[in-house]
Amino acid sequence: MNKSIVVVDCDGPQLAEEICSVLADYTEVEAVLPSHPSAQAAHYASCWFPHPELLTHCPNLKLVQAASAGVDHLPEALFTSDVPLCRVVDDNFRHGMFEYALWGVLHFQRYFDRAIHNQQQKRWQLYAQRPSHAFRVGIMGLGEIGSYLASQFASLGYPVSGWARSEKTLAGVDCFAGPNQLDAFCHNLDILINVLPLTAQTRGILGTPLLNRLPQGTALINCGRGDHMVNHEVIAALDSGQLGGAVIDVFPIEPLPKDDPMWTHPNVIVTPHMASSAQVSVIVAQLIDNIARVEQHRPLRNHVDKHRGY
Repeated sequence: MNKSIVVVDCDGPQLAEEICSVLADYTEVEAVLPSHPSAQAAHYASCWFPHPELLTHCPNLKLVQAASAGVDHLPEALFTSDVPLCRVVDDNFRHGMFEYALWGVLHFQRYFDRAIHNQQQKRWQLYAQRPSHAFRVGIMGLGEIGSYLASQFASLGYPVSGWARSEKTLAGVDCFAGPNQLDAFCHNLDILINVLPLTAQTRGILGTPLLNRLPQGTALINCGRGDHMVNHEVIAALDSGQLGGAVIDVFPIEPLPKDDPMWTHPNVIVTPHMASSAQVSVIVAQLIDNIARVEQHRPLRNHVDKHRGY
């Protein structure tokens, strides 16, 4: 029986090597890198920032599976092709995102941001403790990850609001949808957490028009995509006090350039795209499952709607 060839095209040798290593345990497939002569005959691809000409180099693809929850790192040509796109949905990934977001919420809720500044100045100052029920959390994006975050925060007693492009219903969460409800979502928050997918409609959404809708002093956590932010407008909102602080994990350019003002801004915490990551074993298991589904003409798991971009 011929093996299915899987091309592993990742912008980073470590991830590619890890995926290939795990795929080696599956006798029904052969994993190759894009430089391998067999790559041109591949029917399946596992990708993280693949080569822009992936479809030209591998013209026989039946499936492209992102090695991540998001797909905005895939070439635009894939979204206009007939090749199905799938992504990874991992419960551990979702919980990792929640842990990151919870850390950021507690950082501002419990005034750890002020404690850090005060330590640098050797100032001993106490602040009144704010309970969770008095700290209002807003989450932009109510897909797999955002819905999980919203439900987890609600279970801890936080007042939670969520905003998405389409209507959602979540227990314990005030849900808003579409441009017409964005003002209502923004007006009553202490912290805004962005986990939106990156689409033409959401690119640059974290800019002056939206930031000015927030109550003055609202904090920001961006663990969605770097291109959601208009960097200089986020900096301006921090400088003016419109934003009270920010924890930022994703940036338009990564690694973050050494001269970027985010590095040294006193009210910003920079983290290196570490909010969460899918386990390689999960990435591979879902790819293998979808390969079987293609071969058996069954519906794919975590199939991407190309028109919506997620």
